[in-house]
Amino acid sequence: MLNDTTLLLDLDGVSVARVERLAGGRRRVHLVTADEAARACPACGVFAIRVKGSVVTRPRDLPYGESGLKFRWHKRRWWCREAGCPRRSFTEQIPQIPAGARLTARLRGEAGCRIRDAGSTVIQAARDLHLSWPTVMEAFRTHAREVTSAAGRSPGH
Repeated sequence: MLNDTTLLLDLDGVSVARVERLAGGRRRVHLVTADEAARACPACGVFAIRVKGSVVTRPRDLPYGESGLKFRWHKRRWWCREAGCPRRSFTEQIPQIPAGARLTARLRGEAGCRIRDAGSTVIQAARDLHLSWPTVMEAFRTHAREVTSAAGRSPGH
């Protein structure tokens, strides 16, 4: 799915509804879900048709521009219509921002890369990206596991 938001922010699956200028020059970007697949139940895969409510999340992303961006994602909560599904309701999610995530996948990835590939310390990466030490350390561990498991696979498998 390609839209202007994807081109500008490189966040596929959401669209910009509006932007506000905050004190200090920062901008608050209000996002809405643009990917129809986000209404598929994560447990059974059935597409929901009935909205249960809405929720606003504040996923953090890589620094953008001189003053940065603050995201507000206005998501819908859906009822799962599949009778046998253990999940009764769920919120929209996209690959870059899974349900319950406070950080985008690329921000976590960047934190891990800065330590493993760029030789940054955990504390320096945390300061640069405005994250906590435990968050950056976990991002590094995850990044290291992904790189190690990818290196261990042979091309034919």
